[in-house]
Amino acid sequence: MNRLSFLILVFITNLLTVSSLTFAQQPWSDTSLPMEERVGLLVDAMTLEEKIGQLGNAAPAIERLGLPEYNWWNEALHGVARNGRATIFPQAIGMAATFDKDLIHEVASAIGKEARAKFQISQSIGNRTMYSGLTFWTPNVNIFRDPRWGRGQETYGEDPYLTSQIGIQFVKGLQGDDPKYLQASACAKHYAVHSGPEALRHEFDVSVSKQDLYETYLPAFKALVTEADVESVMGAYNRVYGDPACGSDLLLNEILRKDWGFDGHVVSDCGAIEDFFKYHKTSKGPKEAAALALKMGTNLNCGSVYQAHLKGAIEEGLIDEKMIDQRLKELMITRFKLGFFDPVNMNPFNNVDESVIESEEHQQLSYNTAVKSLVLLKNKNNVLPLNKDIRNLYVLGPNASSTEILLGNYYGLAANTVSILDGIVGNVSKGTTIEYKQGILLDEPNKNPIDWATGAARSADACIAVMGISPLLEGEEGEAIASTTKGDRIKLGLPQNQIDFLKKIKKDSKKPLILVLTGGSPIVMPEVEEIADAILFAWYPGQMGGQAVGDVLFGKVSPSGKLPITFPQSLEQLPAYEDYTMKGRTYRYMTEKPLFPFGYGQTYTSFEIESMTASVEKVKANEDVEVEVKVKNTGSFDAEDVIQIYLTDYQADFETPIQSLKKFERVALKAGETKTIRFTLTPEDRSVFNNEGQLIQSSGTVKVIASDAAPGERSEELGYAKKELVLKIKGGGKVVQ
Repeated sequence: MNRLSFLILVFITNLLTVSSLTFAQQPWSDTSLPMEERVGLLVDAMTLEEKIGQLGNAAPAIERLGLPEYNWWNEALHGVARNGRATIFPQAIGMAATFDKDLIHEVASAIGKEARAKFQISQSIGNRTMYSGLTFWTPNVNIFRDPRWGRGQETYGEDPYLTSQIGIQFVKGLQGDDPKYLQASACAKHYAVHSGPEALRHEFDVSVSKQDLYETYLPAFKALVTEADVESVMGAYNRVYGDPACGSDLLLNEILRKDWGFDGHVVSDCGAIEDFFKYHKTSKGPKEAAALALKMGTNLNCGSVYQAHLKGAIEEGLIDEKMIDQRLKELMITRFKLGFFDPVNMNPFNNVDESVIESEEHQQLSYNTAVKSLVLLKNKNNVLPLNKDIRNLYVLGPNASSTEILLGNYYGLAANTVSILDGIVGNVSKGTTIEYKQGILLDEPNKNPIDWATGAARSADACIAVMGISPLLEGEEGEAIASTTKGDRIKLGLPQNQIDFLKKIKKDSKKPLILVLTGGSPIVMPEVEEIADAILFAWYPGQMGGQAVGDVLFGKVSPSGKLPITFPQSLEQLPAYEDYTMKGRTYRYMTEKPLFPFGYGQTYTSFEIESMTASVEKVKANEDVEVEVKVKNTGSFDAEDVIQIYLTDYQADFETPIQSLKKFERVALKAGETKTIRFTLTPEDRSVFNNEGQLIQSSGTVKVIASDAAPGERSEELGYAKKELVLKIKGGGKVVQ
């Protein structure tokens, strides 16, 4: 530990000693007692007014008890956010595109370390404001069911299994693995059945089938609760089956606490309890709303309804103080798990200093994640990678020099960012003639009709156009300031001025046109797909994203990202945005041919799945099946691929998914190398949900496909690795316990 960190630690210890003399003299300061007992002693010492005050996100200090103020609202979607300097990792949708569970665990662990270090420094300067704490309202594990949703960039894509696996590792990495203390607190949000439209999020009601509920909308939340032990869950704004999500007995009691055994705390989305009476009209007024949310299981109100109206609710007999005690105890234990009331040296997560914040190691990790997130959608005649000794290169586009497109939303700030233009320039020979002009505005025609960019771009040996969309055009309700639809993308194509500009560049030109696209959601681009010789999708790639893009374009590393969401051919292929039924949605139920399928992404080499074998062909209902997949790099470029296991052709007397992702594994292969990957398919993996939401094991036969993209006609056209086999299941058709 360096000297500055030591002085900060001493200062914090002294500060806690001075401000907590009363606290330290009380029985709840006894660290030999179980945490639950200590929490009970503390809550019992509070007055009713003090208890109510602690149930809001901005919890005030209770000086007579030595309890400092604390703000529960903190963000860390892809790095510590809204709190100054921190490493900026690729946006969540980009992390999902890595299909790399171990990498995401490492990323989240790094975020947790930076959070601890920043918390210590914030405490030392008396900064207890919003975003300076350790209770993070992340990750967002809603299903990106419709590409129009502006917040889809915050998710891990359209598939419940992928979302679950990435989410589990993010939570485990962020919270740490100490048996007593949390490094930081994670939160599974927004529970549940929530994915737009943004304009209606405070008022809409969702009444999906039980099959869709349990098959699509709940698995990731269940996984984070039962497998990752996530500390908190955030209730959504919307209603589910007529009840507000933050006041739903079905969601919060029957499913979350009883079925899944959740023992953490529930927080409302910000302002959601106010929506009960303002928009949903399910409560007569604020007192009734506060009482309902508290009774149903919402511990923490992000907002002011609890603090302003819970006492009135008690006076009117809507709830009693015993209920407040119960909810507060469930909430306060998180602060004890974070070690806020224990000697600093008892918590191993305090052994971190400020040097980890945006450290070289974490910047390298951000770079590695960005590299693995980049998805090569097209590479006609192997135009990529480019030669660094290219004679004449032209770079243009509204996003080439932008740092805005590195960030996504819910971002931190970094001292070191690399734009895509910087990454390109850093890769070419110093003798290369390279020119840059923005050329066009992001989403509207140029005001000046003079065009000095197009002709020069056409005459260069290659042109790299960096286009797409930005967080100005997509995001949450009030963040996308250039959006006329509250952040949603009602039109999914590139802005027309970008398409027109690409046509001008390519007109009568035989030179390669490489298109780098940024964005957090699918872009409908059949016209563009025909124009460009190569297309690299970069998402919002974090602070080192420009370096990653440059290194991929010039072949220092092969692209290996895979799409975590389907790219449709047109808006007409999609069901109505407001319709939450899964029919026709995502690769699991979509019958029309997409532009680019889920799980798809090219590399600079070719892979072949040489064989796939199962440990048994005739499978007993309660038996695991071991599947071996032999994959070979048949090209001349060292690269990584993601082998995906899909199940299809289910035998059931109810509608089932066309196909479902069940396993995946990222594999690195040198040119010519072969590796064998092993997967275990459990009875649960071979099961599907029926119309009542029961998990039923497929009977008869089921097909298992190993591939590196979701199977289908479009994947066949694009060329992909694939092998399949059929399992015969004996004794299926029963509910899986």
